[in-house]
Amino acid sequence: MLHPPAMIELEETAANLSERLNRFKVLALYKFADFKDCAALKPELAQFCCARGIRGTFILAPEGINGTVAGTPAAIDELMNWFESSPLWHGRLAGAEAKFSAASEMPFLRMKVRLKPEIVTLRAPEADPSKLTGTYVEARDWNRLISRNDVTLIDTRNDYEVKLGTFSNARDPGTQSFTEFKDYVAKLDPAAHPKVAMFCTGGIRCEKASAYMLSQGFKEVFHLKGGILKYLETVPEAESRFNGECFVFDERVSVVHGLAEGEAVLCRGCRNPILPHEAVGSLCMSCAEAAPAGASERERQMELARARGEAHLGDDAAATAARNKAAKLARRAASRKAPSPGSLRDPTSPPRER
Repeated sequence: MLHPPAMIELEETAANLSERLNRFKVLALYKFADFKDCAALKPELAQFCCARGIRGTFILAPEGINGTVAGTPAAIDELMNWFESSPLWHGRLAGAEAKFSAASEMPFLRMKVRLKPEIVTLRAPEADPSKLTGTYVEARDWNRLISRNDVTLIDTRNDYEVKLGTFSNARDPGTQSFTEFKDYVAKLDPAAHPKVAMFCTGGIRCEKASAYMLSQGFKEVFHLKGGILKYLETVPEAESRFNGECFVFDERVSVVHGLAEGEAVLCRGCRNPILPHEAVGSLCMSCAEAAPAGASERERQMELARARGEAHLGDDAAATAARNKAAKLARRAASRKAPSPGSLRDPTSPPRER
């Protein structure tokens, strides 16, 4: 069947748009497991990712792995295959929580593999998800659970994340770091909250938070499997109980239903998410009001870099700076070799008067 030219052009435009929007594949992955040899895993993981242009961060700790990285779809697929087949990794990540999404631009500045005491920092040894954790609730069953009157719904994320978007009727612990969640739990009476449901971005914080609450005497603790990301991917927007956008820890800043990129931007001062209408240049209102004298110059340099099509931070910025420095040194070397204007005088002309 022949398609009219207009239809063909429309289909090609849609295909090109889809390709641009999905240039990069984003992997969010975590697993609590025995990684006591995590230091030995670091070099090969970093080398494998860097060799394929993958960027982002992996955290390795004796309790497991956690991270979000991005690359071309082929590179991320190769990474997942390597995790399954490499003798160093074979079987370690079986059953890991892994989620995929897309990005139109590379959402990370560089590749980092870090060694830390915990893959998500709570500093509570009694919270051991490998031994005890709350009851998983699938995304499709979440609405039914949080609609119950006898369930206390808690957002385990930090205040700046909650501000951007959260579930209806969820409690905000008002924390600025996850370690403060213990202080919030200390204010709750297990007898007054017999059933607790909690959620976070991708599920990892809830693994520890639910383990901690159970260790503190709370009887029934539920948590959203796969976190908000899985919910936004699975639940139709028309049925959603999530309001706003979900903050993600990369240059996409936020995602919405279907894991499409949201509208939020990062304040370049405090790095907290803000909506475009809240921004003053590249700063939030608070940072703009309290900006030091050098902030305006930094903003100017960022704008100049963007106008040149260059990155201001990260590996791309470092590469640009290296190229600029090399070019500057080359010009300087060339100027030293070039004869000075005075040396070009005709040798037969009389000497200049002093």
